[in-house]
Amino acid sequence: MLNKIVLLGFALCASYTLPAQSKLPLPTKNQLAWQQTETNGFVHFGANNPAAFKNAYFDAKQIVRTMKEAGFKIVVFTAKHHAGFCLWPSKYTDNTIASSGERNGNRDLVREMADACKEYGMGLGLYLSPWDGHEPTYGTPAYNDFYKNQLRELLSNYGPLAEVWFDGYKGPNAKPMDYDWQGYFKIVRELQPNAVIFSDIGPDVRWVGNERGNASETSWSTISVGTMLPGKAKPAYLNTGDAGGEKWMASETDVSIRPGWFYNPAQDAQIKTGKDLMNIYYQSVGRNSVLLLNVPPNRYGVISDADRQSLMDFKSIREETFKTNLAKGAAPDQLTDNNLASSLTINEGASKEISFSQPVQFDRVMLQENIADGQRQVAGKLEYWDGQQWQLISQLSTIGYKRLLKVKPVSTQKVRYTVVQAKLPVELAEIGFYKASSRE
Repeated sequence: MLNKIVLLGFALCASYTLPAQSKLPLPTKNQLAWQQTETNGFVHFGANNPAAFKNAYFDAKQIVRTMKEAGFKIVVFTAKHHAGFCLWPSKYTDNTIASSGERNGNRDLVREMADACKEYGMGLGLYLSPWDGHEPTYGTPAYNDFYKNQLRELLSNYGPLAEVWFDGYKGPNAKPMDYDWQGYFKIVRELQPNAVIFSDIGPDVRWVGNERGNASETSWSTISVGTMLPGKAKPAYLNTGDAGGEKWMASETDVSIRPGWFYNPAQDAQIKTGKDLMNIYYQSVGRNSVLLLNVPPNRYGVISDADRQSLMDFKSIREETFKTNLAKGAAPDQLTDNNLASSLTINEGASKEISFSQPVQFDRVMLQENIADGQRQVAGKLEYWDGQQWQLISQLSTIGYKRLLKVKPVSTQKVRYTVVQAKLPVELAEIGFYKASSRE
């Protein structure tokens, strides 16, 4: 049981200057709900034209069920990729599944994914590539109308969406095209008000700046968009965010379980293992980001056994590591109940000391801020008592929604967390100490 929580204060040499705005940027209800999903799935599937797709297989239930079993909360489905082939029967082009004939001529894969997500209690996200290598109007103002019409089809006919994904990428040989980004975003707000909008620079969720699965150790949920546009943003800036940023826009870490985004049998021996995925988890979710893991269905339209095994290993390793919070019974209830709104305030320069009734051994640490009131910590440190003096476990910068630390094994009866530097008093929502799975 908890013996004592002691507040300790000391002077700092450095200080943090608040941004120009009168208060910190805060997440919207949708942004907050999205960040708490933590791990989501990405599905790239399809062919480049109707003829190539006419005999393709696709099993939405198997795909979504697998994602559900892996612990994901949202599945983002690629309704149209850069080649312009639509996996729903769009009435604005003939480059769709409806023109494929054979077994697929009467199918609508977006509908099948929507139905499967509803059946398994998963959120549905949709990806509609702005770059379209097939559409003749691409490169002209008329294309914006074409794209908006397709966007309206997707946002009007498949039920509530959790996320709408805009890719700013254009190939080196793509025609110049001025996208009406604000017009696109307006349609989402009108037709899917509860969905978060992803692009390089939001407006709700930003890109993490790379496709390797790495958020920065300093990871702010705020940025200033300035003159940046999707496809024309600064990756290094997006990776760290901006302590003085004007807008709340946490990052999403998109990475594929394979080297490519679409299934390729030549990559069957290059699947990331459960251990690999766990490391990505630490570097994404554990650094104040959300993990969007792409798992492409194979040529039979299902997630292959090897990919599925990696997903299940990832889930079991994650559950083994974070099953038992050693702080339970040794910290205030509000720090171990996984309730972001129930927090303990620590002023800059102050510490919270946690004593255990008997020694505990841990090598993983979890910290969370109550981000509903903004992201506040600039720097902190964690120490343990060795029986004679305090020893450093880890120094860190930001926390945000979640910060996970891999530390050297510690055995102690007392730890101390210090807020070294902060914008405002830090609202620590949860703290956890864990012993890593032997499979990590």
